[in-house]
Amino acid sequence: MKKLFLHMGAAVLLAVSMAAAAQERLTLVAPFPPGGPVDLLSRILADGLQKKTGQTVVVENLPGAAGNLGIDKVKRAKPDGKTWLVVPAGNLTINPTLMPNFPFNIERDFVPVTMLAKAPNVLVASAAAKLGSLRELMAQAKARPGSLSYASPGIGSGLHLAGELFKLQTDTDLLHVPYKGTGPALNDVLGGTVPLMFSNLPATLGHIKSGKLLALGLTDSVRTAVAPDIPTLAEQGVSGVVVTSWYGILAPAGTPAAVAEQMAKDAAEILAQPAVREQLRAQGLSDATQKPAEFAAHIKAETQTWARTIKARGIVAE
Repeated sequence: MKKLFLHMGAAVLLAVSMAAAAQERLTLVAPFPPGGPVDLLSRILADGLQKKTGQTVVVENLPGAAGNLGIDKVKRAKPDGKTWLVVPAGNLTINPTLMPNFPFNIERDFVPVTMLAKAPNVLVASAAAKLGSLRELMAQAKARPGSLSYASPGIGSGLHLAGELFKLQTDTDLLHVPYKGTGPALNDVLGGTVPLMFSNLPATLGHIKSGKLLALGLTDSVRTAVAPDIPTLAEQGVSGVVVTSWYGILAPAGTPAAVAEQMAKDAAEILAQPAVREQLRAQGLSDATQKPAEFAAHIKAETQTWARTIKARGIVAE
């Protein structure tokens, strides 16, 4: 009988131990397929958190409905610090205005934790366009409205909206030529079919270095260490066009502030590691961590910018 009780006690302890271990598991939901920046950042963060905390950290790729499937899972998760969302800017700041019947209220349904990393965008011209500088582009656009066109990966994409914001801020008339994806758009700019494109810098940097594309200016507030010779648009007199491709982490609404702040702190320490910084730089990314309040303010401000741009330009999702 004594042995029976001992075995029962061991079984209970094992069950409690297993339950505690299960409770310590963290899940980072990446609402897109493996292979892209969201997946990369999720895995960097998961590896760092596991080493830092000793907890089991898994990445769950949950693509579907333009990212909304994974976002919805995190929205419905318990606010206990065990489930987190890693997501790109567009899902938070563009889609709420662009998508009819957008199913989330970002401010109400989530707790912003921190931006993780960003990549600058750049306005490029094809070599065939023979535009030597931003000043030359502006002169032609003013003299012959509608004579210049720019390619984008599609209507409502961040790169399309970068062009529309540029038009608003400079009072110029550029013709938008939408494509189905970055690849086809970039190919036609390289071929000279379309003279201009707002593009993610990592996708075009090799072509800029080879001379096939001319970088007219970064759509960021500061230059980037990835390509320090490329000036910003603001340096050249075009202000108010700050459009970066960034990625952040959020938690379900109700997550305690202290938990969100600790995750932000952990993420900042992980992304500041020299080896991680080199890994990001190889992908054209730089760490851009913030405190939760700063990240919340950034999301709100950028959402307002895109709402104004979308409404002013009459942009409708495809």
